[in-house]
Formats: sequence, structure tokens, C-alpha cells
Amino acid sequence: MASTTKEVLTDLSPVIKVYTDGTVERLFGSPHVPPSPEDPTTGVSSKDVSISPAVSARLYLPKLTHPTQKLPILVYYHSGAFCLESAFSFFHHRYINLLSAEAEALVVSVEYRQAPEHPLPAAYEDSWDALQWVCSHVLDQTLLEKDQWITDHGDFTRVFIGGDSAGGNIAHNIALRAGSESLPGNVKIIGGILSHPYFWGSNPIGNEPKVDIEENFMYRLWLFVYPFSPGGIDNPLINPLAKGAPSLSGLGCSKILVCLAEKDQLTARGLVYVEEVKKSGWKGEVEVTVVEGEDHCFHIYDPETQTPSAKNLIRRLASFISH
Repeated sequence: MASTTKEVLTDLSPVIKVYTDGTVERLFGSPHVPPSPEDPTTGVSSKDVSISPAVSARLYLPKLTHPTQKLPILVYYHSGAFCLESAFSFFHHRYINLLSAEAEALVVSVEYRQAPEHPLPAAYEDSWDALQWVCSHVLDQTLLEKDQWITDHGDFTRVFIGGDSAGGNIAHNIALRAGSESLPGNVKIIGGILSHPYFWGSNPIGNEPKVDIEENFMYRLWLFVYPFSPGGIDNPLINPLAKGAPSLSGLGCSKILVCLAEKDQLTARGLVYVEEVKKSGWKGEVEVTVVEGEDHCFHIYDPETQTPSAKNLIRRLASFISH
């Protein structure tokens, strides 16, 4: 009798497994949930939109104080190591509802294509396309289909980008691209939020594990999501501090907030990133907050029931957007 046991091709537990028959098993994440006309906890309304054949998004509109109210716009990129989670997942839906309500911001949560089915740089291209689509709403004439919430309530003098983990990495790279390429209507990004950004490199920093690079999980994960990455783990997309990486002085926004967590192994590199931004000659303002006693993306996984840390961080993010 033939064995029914499938053969594993790539094992990146506890994140993802790929089998020789092409099956992909995602080992971490939360189920997809539908948008809600009015979230019972926050009063935020949400709906799903198609941006292009490859890209979609979930839009969040907080309760309005008056029918013509204009709101800051946050284009948000979700976490998940470029291969997990979704703009439509329970974790991110719950989190963005809370953030949209606290910040009184219109949020466009981007559903970008993921590895291994769509290796990088697909996620970066999709994320840029989504930002272009949002900014195109400022134009009178555009071939792209507009959304009424953005047209009626988006304030294009207050456009923000942000994300967590892989999404924080994306936000950094989108900000760099916005520094060299103009957006529709010459819209400018006011601020970028990098929460627990997924940066790595071949030379350990701080408390990063000092093991053979090819045995390092972060290294293996990066080559899984970007198999033909020029420069490998020192590609500027994952290592903005690498030799030959674009100057951080080119970041195309006015201010940046970098959020880190004390127990997160990505924090040491995040702190060095902040210092390098300050030294780069960039003309904007950079802020950093390190939350004591917490680990990677704690505010997404349990934003309501744990210690006040998550609620305080969400308030900090909201303040960055609304002031």
C-alpha cells in the first residue's frame, strides 16, 4: 500500500511548510473575517475593495462627527514575514478597527501578494501600487476606479504609511521610493510608522544570535520569500544598513515613528536604524519608542486583554497620526 505521508520540501516551522507536491501549509496566523458595516466595539465601518487584479484592500472609516469630515489617511501594510496573515485576517481586522477609531483615521489595509506563491519583490510592487491608487483620488481625471470613502473623507495633506514587522519593512522601502518617485497629484507622505520592522543582515547586532548565517532562521526565511535576492540577506530591502544601500537621507516623508519591544530580537537592529537615520542628513523628525517587557507585535496579537502596553502603544500611534 502506497504511503499517504507527504514529503516536506521546506520546513520553516513554526511559520510555514512547503511540500514536494507544491502544497503550502501556513502554521501561524488567524482566520479571515468579513468586513463589518459598523464594528460593535469601535463603531468603525469597513469594506473590501479591489485595486487591481493582483491587489485588494480593506478600508476602515471611523464614526464621523459631521458628514463632510476629512480624515488623515493611513495606508497600512500587515505583518506576517511576507508569507503569512492577511489584511482580511482576524488579528489585523481587530487591530485596525481599534487604531482607526483611536486615531480618527481612514485606513487602507493592503492585501499584497505573498510568498512562496508570489516571491518578493511582488509585495513591494503591490504595496506601491496601492499607495498610488490611494493618492490618485486627489486627481480629477484618472483611469483608476475611485472609492467614495476616500474621495469624500480623505485628507491628502495628511497621508501616512505604516506597518508591523514585514509591513514595517515595506513601509520603510515605500518611503524610500517616495523620496525618488513622485506620487499622483504630487501627494506627499507626512509620516511613516515602522513597528517592529523586519530588518536583518549578515553581521549580528546586539543580541542577535551569533550562529552560522546559513543556520539563522531570519536568513532562511528571507531566502524563502525572496529566493533570488541580489545580495542575499544584505539586500538593501532587508538590510537598509548594508554597504551600497540607498542613503536614508532620501526617505520621502516628514516624520517617522519607530516602535520596538524590549524582548524582540529585531529591536537591536531597529535602534541602529534610528541612529543611522539621524546621522544620514535626512531633514525629517524621527521618534522611537521601546515598550518594556513586551515581544514582537504584541499589540496585534492581544490588543485588548493584556497589560496596558498594547492600548498605550495604539494611543501613541494614534497621536502620531492625529497631531
